[in-house]
Amino acid sequence: MISLAGRDIMHAWGKFVFTGVGLGLLIGVTLTMAGVYRGMVDDAKALLDNSGADLWVVQKDTLGPYAESSSLYDDTYRSLLSISGVARAANITYLTMQVREGGRDVRAMVVGVVSGDLGQPGQPSYLINGRQITRGHYEAVADIASGFNLGQSIQIRRNNYTVVGLTRRMVSSGGDPMVFIPLKDAQEAQFLKDNDAIVQQRRRTAENPAFNRPNVPGLLDQVIASQSTNAFVNAVLVQIKPGFNAEEVAEPIRHWKRLQVYTRTQMEGILVGKLIATSAKQIAMFLVILAIVSAAIVAFIIYTLTMGKIREIAVLKLIGTKNRTIAGMIMQQALGLGVIGFVVGKVAATFWAPIFPKYVLLEPGDAIRGFFVVMLICILASLLAIRAALKVDPAEAIGG
Repeated sequence: MISLAGRDIMHAWGKFVFTGVGLGLLIGVTLTMAGVYRGMVDDAKALLDNSGADLWVVQKDTLGPYAESSSLYDDTYRSLLSISGVARAANITYLTMQVREGGRDVRAMVVGVVSGDLGQPGQPSYLINGRQITRGHYEAVADIASGFNLGQSIQIRRNNYTVVGLTRRMVSSGGDPMVFIPLKDAQEAQFLKDNDAIVQQRRRTAENPAFNRPNVPGLLDQVIASQSTNAFVNAVLVQIKPGFNAEEVAEPIRHWKRLQVYTRTQMEGILVGKLIATSAKQIAMFLVILAIVSAAIVAFIIYTLTMGKIREIAVLKLIGTKNRTIAGMIMQQALGLGVIGFVVGKVAATFWAPIFPKYVLLEPGDAIRGFFVVMLICILASLLAIRAALKVDPAEAIGG
């Protein structure tokens, strides 16, 4: 039996191939959108992995420090060290901002970590070049995605920092590269007001009668001093001792310290289920739209190709070819178009994924699932052409 699908493809191979390439680019966009979502999830997990923490202690009734703002006194970590099962506890601050280098700005997450005492939670776990922060001020370790180089001077708020180390895949949940600086510097950058704001606040405090009580000497000075301090952090990262369960260590902190504590599983649920949930829904809508558009393109092309060979189909019917055989030929053509499209799309997505500013993670499982979805779309899209072909009157082969 003559393969109508193969004969038609060979007869108009240029049109068929170019159609497959166009469909492939659309499929490539679809695979990339799925990779963007996978990359967001991977960024969130990398953020938690790189923190080196088993527990996140934050302000009560908040989802901090990543999904919401959180503020704790910086001496909180001392009381946590007395909790049974706590091996290490370290303060940390997170602030997403523009970091200036020369004449350009780089959006980054500035992380304040304990300097000097290496191995503390929050510090970059590994470096690809340079060294860790060893001084209490004006040194920085940057992720390589920031574009900063070793020995370069960068500006954060009013201070300049020298990049002494470079790391890789240290990013925020939004994909922004991290820049690590000493905790005291980070506290100043995040919590300390500028000079003009401090002067204005002192003037307002001095004019407030409530703080000018003659019977309480020094009250005004104490209030002004407290307004000028920056003794706050966003969270305390806790590492637990071997043999202890994270939840059994977290419960006493919640009960006795009146603080919010999240385990790794809970924090991952916050990042994936809340912080990137809206983006995930938006990407899902794009995937559905792209699938519908792909189905429409395949249906239109296959229908057009089928209508262009009505006479051939009528001849086949006239010589006794079964409807099942004709339908199979048309479906083979649709599946062939889908295979070409998928191969082109997979290759295209693999090549352009590294160019994207955000991390795109193309998982083999998504590619396999995508292949079967494309095949299903092609089968469904061919039904319209099959329905039209089966209605062809064999007499048209004679009357034409």
